[in-house]
Amino acid sequence: MSTTPRQHSIRDDRRVSMSDVARLAGVSAQTVSRVSNGSAGVIDATRQQVIAAMNELGYRPNSAARALKRGSFRTIGVILFTLSTTGNVRTLEAIAARAAEEDYAITLIPVAAPTQAGVRGAFSRLNELAVDGIIVIMEVHLLDAATVSLPPGVHAVVVDSDASDGFSVIDTDQADGARKAVEHLLDLGHSTVWHVAGPSASFASERRVNAWRSVLSSRGCAEPALLRGDWSADSGYLAGLTLAASDCTAVFVANDQMALGVLRAFHEKGIRVPEDVSIVGFDDIPDSTSFSPPLTTVHQDFAEVGRRCVDKVLKQMRENSTEPGLDLVPTRLVVRESTAARRRRSVRASVGLSGDHGGNSWTQVDRK
Repeated sequence: MSTTPRQHSIRDDRRVSMSDVARLAGVSAQTVSRVSNGSAGVIDATRQQVIAAMNELGYRPNSAARALKRGSFRTIGVILFTLSTTGNVRTLEAIAARAAEEDYAITLIPVAAPTQAGVRGAFSRLNELAVDGIIVIMEVHLLDAATVSLPPGVHAVVVDSDASDGFSVIDTDQADGARKAVEHLLDLGHSTVWHVAGPSASFASERRVNAWRSVLSSRGCAEPALLRGDWSADSGYLAGLTLAASDCTAVFVANDQMALGVLRAFHEKGIRVPEDVSIVGFDDIPDSTSFSPPLTTVHQDFAEVGRRCVDKVLKQMRENSTEPGLDLVPTRLVVRESTAARRRRSVRASVGLSGDHGGNSWTQVDRK
C-alpha cells in the first residue's frame, strides 16, 4: 500500500466520488466509507492517508445520503423566541451539551414574533433542513392563540408552556419554587409578602404569581398590590422605588436580575437589606452570590431541563412515539443573606406613588 497519495487528476466538471478518493489513497471504497463515518477498525496511518486524499481532491462526504442510509440526520432543531433571558440561554447551552454527548448537532431557529404563523414557519424551515426531532422553548403566550400547535407526527418537546394534552412538556416546577420563596418569608415572621412579577405574557411569571397569591390566601395574609417588570434590572429598580414608599418588609422578586434593581433602589433610599426588608429572588444566577447582600433565591436547574429535553426527544425518536405529558424539574430554595426575621422598621425616605417614575411607564400595578 502506498504511504502517500499519488498525483491524481479529476475533471473540474465532475463531482469527486468516494471511488476517486479510494483510488488516490490506494484503499478500498469501504475503507473510505469507514473514515467518512468516523467508524472504528481503521488504523491511524490509513485513516490519515484517506483524509489526505480527501483534502487533495476536495472531497466532502454526502451527509444527506449517509443520513438516508442510517435513517437519521443526527440533528435536533431548536425553536425559541429570545436569547435575552438567562433561562433561555442556559437551557440552550445544556441542550447543545447533551446533544453533543449523544453525537447530535443542533440547528437553532429564532422566531421573531410569538405567533402561530411564526411557529409554523420555524417548523417548515427545520423540515427543509432535515432534523430528527424538535425542541420548542416556548416561554411566552402566543399573541394569536392560547397555546402552541405542532405539526402531527413530529417528535417534539416543548419547554415552559401550557401546551395542550398530546405534547411532551418539560418545565421547572415554577409554582413550587414560588411557594418556597413566599413561605420562607412568612416563616420568618413577616405579615405579608409583596411581589415583583415578570411580564403577564410569560407562562413562568403567571405560575409564580398564582402561587404567591395561593400561599398568601392559605395563610390568611393580606395581598399587597402586584408590581410588574420586564425581567430587567432597570424594571426592578423602578419597582424598588415604589416598594421604598410602602410598608413592605418582605418582597419576592420573580427573577434575580429584577432583584438586583430592587436592591439598588433600596440602597439609594437608605433601606437596609435584610434589616428593614427581606428579599428573595428566582433563578439563582451565578452572580447572585456577589449581590450586596448575597441573594436568597430559588434555584432553577436549567441544565437538567436541557438534558431532559434532549433525552426525551431521543427516546421519542427511538420508539417512534410522541410520549405526551408534563415533566417537572424540582427547584430548591438557596438561603443566603438577603432574608432575616422581621424586625421593627427604621424611618425611611419615601417617594410618591403617583407619576411614572422619571418617565418610565413600565410599572403595572394589579389590584384585586
